[in-house]
Amino acid sequence: MIKKQPNINFGAAILFVIFGLLFFVLVYRFISIQITGEIRGHVLAAKAQQKYENERVIEARRGTIFDRNGEVLATDMNSYKLVAILDEKMTTNDKKPHHVVNPEKTARELAKVIEMNETDIYRLLTKLKPDSNEKPFQVEFGKAGRDLTNQKKREIEELKLPGITFIKDTKRFYPNGVFASHLVGYVEKKEAEKNRTDTVGMLGLEQSLNDILTGENGKVKYESDIWGYLLSDSAEHVTPARDGQDVYLTIDKKIQTFLEDSLNKVDSEYKPKKIFAVVADPKTGEILAMGQRPSFHPMTKDGISETWHNEIIENSFEPGSTMKIFTLGAAIEEGVFNPNDSFKSGQYAADKKSRPVRDWNDGRGWGTISYLEGVQRSSNVAFAILVKDKLGFDSYEKYLTSFGFDRPTGIELPKETGGKIVYNWPLEKVTTGFGQGTAITPIQQVQAATAVANDGNMMKPHIISRIVDPNSDDKIVNKTEPEVAGKPISANTAKQVRDILGTVVSSPKGTGFNYYNIEGYDIAGKTGTAQIPNPKGGYLTGRQNYVFSFLGMAPKDDPKLVVYVAVQQPEIDIYTSGAIPVADIFNPVMKSSLQYLNIDPVVQSKPNYDLIPKVTELTTEEAIKQLNSKGMEPIVIGKGNQILKQLPDASSNLLSKEKVILRTDGQLTIPDMTGWSLRDVMKIAKLGNLKLNSVGNGYVKKQNLKPGALFNEGEYLIVELEPPAEKYKVNEEDQTEEENEEETIEVKD
Repeated sequence: MIKKQPNINFGAAILFVIFGLLFFVLVYRFISIQITGEIRGHVLAAKAQQKYENERVIEARRGTIFDRNGEVLATDMNSYKLVAILDEKMTTNDKKPHHVVNPEKTARELAKVIEMNETDIYRLLTKLKPDSNEKPFQVEFGKAGRDLTNQKKREIEELKLPGITFIKDTKRFYPNGVFASHLVGYVEKKEAEKNRTDTVGMLGLEQSLNDILTGENGKVKYESDIWGYLLSDSAEHVTPARDGQDVYLTIDKKIQTFLEDSLNKVDSEYKPKKIFAVVADPKTGEILAMGQRPSFHPMTKDGISETWHNEIIENSFEPGSTMKIFTLGAAIEEGVFNPNDSFKSGQYAADKKSRPVRDWNDGRGWGTISYLEGVQRSSNVAFAILVKDKLGFDSYEKYLTSFGFDRPTGIELPKETGGKIVYNWPLEKVTTGFGQGTAITPIQQVQAATAVANDGNMMKPHIISRIVDPNSDDKIVNKTEPEVAGKPISANTAKQVRDILGTVVSSPKGTGFNYYNIEGYDIAGKTGTAQIPNPKGGYLTGRQNYVFSFLGMAPKDDPKLVVYVAVQQPEIDIYTSGAIPVADIFNPVMKSSLQYLNIDPVVQSKPNYDLIPKVTELTTEEAIKQLNSKGMEPIVIGKGNQILKQLPDASSNLLSKEKVILRTDGQLTIPDMTGWSLRDVMKIAKLGNLKLNSVGNGYVKKQNLKPGALFNEGEYLIVELEPPAEKYKVNEEDQTEEENEEETIEVKD
């Protein structure tokens, strides 16, 4: 025992020294911290402040997009994000749990409300952290749990599921659905720092104006206790948010609605590859409506995979015969267009090395005709001669530039492309004159058309009316004024072009018959049938492999609207003209828009022909006798003895050579319609409830229903028309009144 004592004392001494040194180190450290207030270079006071000082973000509102009249097209609205708390530590009272206690029931009930299946929800609620057996504090439900409405939030709350809660958020709301979608664009939520998300524009104005529409978030700083509660004597430091700026467009919601409805109808009926259309005010360059198909819903993104491009801005293509409007304007401006001069139609060679230019009717042409008739019939040869022999290549090239086809318009939309003028060889130069070879965009055509509609002043197109800062008492920070982009032609030339384009629509020889039937309004315009390049070389073939279009303006003498419509590769049968789906958009949009804008229709004078008597309810024999006594030609369909219906209606003015069609109460019979005008054929179709298809231009040459044969309502009546032979020709004025000519189904107009 005596031998062990020295070892024990030695060990105790060592321990005493160690603990003594530790004590002096701690004392030194304590005194040092007290004096300097720092530890390892960090200020402790600041650390304490950081621990007990909290910061809350004040979300800025994204700017609203309005139409010209203040109708909302895109805006922010409150939404909620669904969250499930999985951490059991959040529950301090077992009777009132604050975490998910029953994943099976929670998954089953949530699957009834959100678009997510029960299995996926359960897997989410039972997931563990990577490389750990612990559950995460909380989980979210992806797309199915974001952007929930108040109603959806209430439905979930009524389930009373423990651990299910919400985070307040905002979402972009497009109240009109598919509505100028490529123009307005859409937004997406992108992950940002500190588990936050930012709203970012992805297409259209939402993308190009993202910096303007995006506001600056504010914040609130305050001191709290260790539990995060605001201290009673602390002061809040608030940095207010600055909301994004509001944008007012030139789009008119009402006119856009007219357009969207017509696009839907044609898209459903003819299933074309593409449709695009623009409505513009030629006096200001303001775009009043713009739409296309395929399109997409900016909230659900349905359809977005089919097309990312704004076809009107980003796509240039060979325009076809609508280009003849501007070639005509150049020729008139240079004084080389005489409507009464004649030329030989059919074929024309630009030089000895080039293949000849052919008129669209397989190069047959119409013999020697006037240049006015050449415009009406859309003769390629007429315009090739105008470019080469009348204008000259150098002069015409200057007009291509002055009409703006060599550059983008500068409209306030992203990714605008310019034209691609191919103008090297003689053949390329003459084909440019009638819309082949050279590619331009629809918006370039609309801009150029404003020069014709606006007395020579070509107006730059624009889509933004004004930008307003809501943070400064709605102060206007930017306002777009009308801008003249050039003056390629004079006012007198513009009027002459409109007058000639008016005959393209109204003349029996014109290709624009389908656009004539807009009650009370004179239309000036030009049809187009553009070939589509084949990726393997040359052009696609087949009667529906074209871009059918019409560029028109009204009223003709003082246009208030320019409307361009193009339909690519519609599904049409051999009896349907490619112009029909185009007209099904142009006509209702133009007519409804003019009426909406309170543009008074023209009161047109009519010849003072005899009034048609009422013969319904008379016997067939009495009706025929009464009409014959007035020099009228009655045509009876049916074997009955009493007249049920008549066309034209009683008390209408009967035009020269017009027939009166009578329907009896018996079995229906078809008359011999050889030599009839399409106007009279349409009466037969209407009274007999027949589906009418016409082929060609002029008067009836053939009909599918045999004369005298019985027919049933709903059958097809197909008539083939041909240009009027000498025996059918009538006075030009009467012909203009009488004829409702169908645009030829030939495609290269």
